Amino acid sequence: MKRLLIALAWLPAVLMAQTLDECQQAAEQNYPLISRYDLIRQTTDLSVSNIQKGWLPQVQARAQATLQSDVTAWPDEMQQMMKGMGVDIEGLKKNQYRVGIDVEQTIFDGGAISSRKEVARRQGDVEAARNEVSLYQVRRRVNEMYFALLLLDQQIALNADLQKLLSANEQKLAAMVRRGTAAESDHSAVRAERLGAEQQATALESQRRALTRMLSAFCGIEVSAPQKPVEYVAVLQQQTGQTGLRPELKAIDSQLRLADAQERALRSALMPRLGIFAQGYYGYPGLNMFEDMMHHQWSLNGLIGARLTWNLGALYTHKADKAKIQLQREQAETERDLFLYNNKVEQIRQDENISRYRRQMGADGEIIELRQKVRLAAESKLAHGIIDVNDLVREINQENAARVQQSMHEIEMLKEMYDLKFTTNN
Repeated sequence: MKRLLIALAWLPAVLMAQTLDECQQAAEQNYPLISRYDLIRQTTDLSVSNIQKGWLPQVQARAQATLQSDVTAWPDEMQQMMKGMGVDIEGLKKNQYRVGIDVEQTIFDGGAISSRKEVARRQGDVEAARNEVSLYQVRRRVNEMYFALLLLDQQIALNADLQKLLSANEQKLAAMVRRGTAAESDHSAVRAERLGAEQQATALESQRRALTRMLSAFCGIEVSAPQKPVEYVAVLQQQTGQTGLRPELKAIDSQLRLADAQERALRSALMPRLGIFAQGYYGYPGLNMFEDMMHHQWSLNGLIGARLTWNLGALYTHKADKAKIQLQREQAETERDLFLYNNKVEQIRQDENISRYRRQMGADGEIIELRQKVRLAAESKLAHGIIDVNDLVREINQENAARVQQSMHEIEMLKEMYDLKFTTNN
């Protein structure tokens, strides 16, 4: 059963996505960058875990052999006196050996380990925020393909209406040719227009299949019948000039928090360190040199103690390092101002485009109505022999062009609305 569940989890999704939000959510989950979040988290956890081990006892094994130019020795007067007593003291040998272990436990580090852990976490936050910026751009790519697909659907539907209209007029002209009230060339002209419309439909269907496959592959689910999004322009107009918490702003905030953590780490580097240590070794000479001067034997030796260290060398670069961190802050703030400036300009452009499309749509309906009246009149005039078929075809194409223009204005206005939503992240 477990193997079956694992196999099913890897099967390609065949869900039918109908809305723009569903496509965007699916695309974000399907995009390869989504896996970087887990990788960043694991890397950060490992870094913090390694830093935390700084509180564990630090053990160092060492072995050394030396040949010295001189060693500690008895004074000559002492050696003469001891020889007079029958005792021969050779002194220490110049070849010395030791094998040992040093153990050191930190008691107080001035907050260095804590600050390093915070820096590691903040660096992970910066990486995650940058990944979110890249992932957020997926929405714009989905918008482009989704609205292009909606526009193709509208054009295909209008093309079908055009074919029906041309087919109806073709049948009328065929009847007129049979009655001798129209020339065969008139019938051929309308038939050629219909066949041209069919060719255009074939091209549109091919474009739609290609775009559907691209969008489905991008989202990881099957997108077959996209739904036209609803308008929310009233809400958008209230939000124009306001920017929600875009991932770019989150990334800048994370950089500023990282700079704060780095500055705290600089301060901790100026603090003294306190620790206890133990050393043990087996070798020659030992700690009792008087004994080793008389008996050249290896011995076990050890010592324990406390050590206070203070690295004053950190003061040399502290001022410059602090200035570099301040420059990082200023650069992040400059990036914020630049982003907000460009974002505001983009909002103004998109809001004006929405208003322009809405004004154009206000006239589209009347234009279509007038073009339809002209086309109906042309059909009537053709039936009475007042105009030729070319005039009728022109009026049919102009009416169809007006309908295509209306659908383009509507889809482009909706796209601008959702682009504005992307810009503001509201």
